[in-house]
Amino acid sequence: MGQVKETAYSVVAGPEGLLPPAAALMGITLPDEGDGLVEGRIVSEAETMKIAATALLTRKNPTLFPGPLMLWGWNEHTIEKTAPFFEVAAEIPGVRIIPMPDYRPIYPKIDPEAVINPCHPNLTIWHNKIEACVFIGVHCHYANITLKMVRAGTNCYTIALCAEAGHEDAMASVPNFTAEKLIRFRDALRQVKKDGVKPMYEGMGIIPSGWAQIGGLTGADVSKPDENGSFEGLSTEFAHELVSGLDENEE
Repeated sequence: MGQVKETAYSVVAGPEGLLPPAAALMGITLPDEGDGLVEGRIVSEAETMKIAATALLTRKNPTLFPGPLMLWGWNEHTIEKTAPFFEVAAEIPGVRIIPMPDYRPIYPKIDPEAVINPCHPNLTIWHNKIEACVFIGVHCHYANITLKMVRAGTNCYTIALCAEAGHEDAMASVPNFTAEKLIRFRDALRQVKKDGVKPMYEGMGIIPSGWAQIGGLTGADVSKPDENGSFEGLSTEFAHELVSGLDENEE
């Protein structure tokens, strides 16, 4: 591991404004193997995982966003990540899993419970009041623009567990994220709880997203962990507010 690198610019949860600068242009550099990136500072990989784990346990509506590289199972490397991915989810009380199987623009019809659209990805985070999330298996070119947009307009603490070099515009990022590192991240979640971090949704399990609940995949506890820790039923109204208008991109 290299020395901790401090920068004048911090990549912190927003909203930062309409056009925040790209972190790379502000002097943020990516970490080497064995290190991670936290709010623009290069620190140890272990410290990065600890900070990311704490954010997921203590911020509202923690959510995992597996992208196509995880969901498609297109090679052995991605397939071997699936088991530890669910082990990570099981360590985060009240966590939801919102898959991003397809990034193609789908305006004007959008289901913000199920997809992040690359044209306006923070719709999903706004609609679900997500304050901590993990991107894993997301194509890097989409993650780059998505993380910047999320930082611009939301207060979400973004964590990018990247199979490649990592992401400057995430609040926390670890490069070369393998199945082995997913297991280490699971262990980091367990350790911070042992160290006294009290999960915001302690006692809850994995919470099915709204689309999954509507489909009958209710799980053990269908309570939606909103900011009040309560659940008042599901509505798909938001998903249909954008139905009217141009439909040039509709398939």
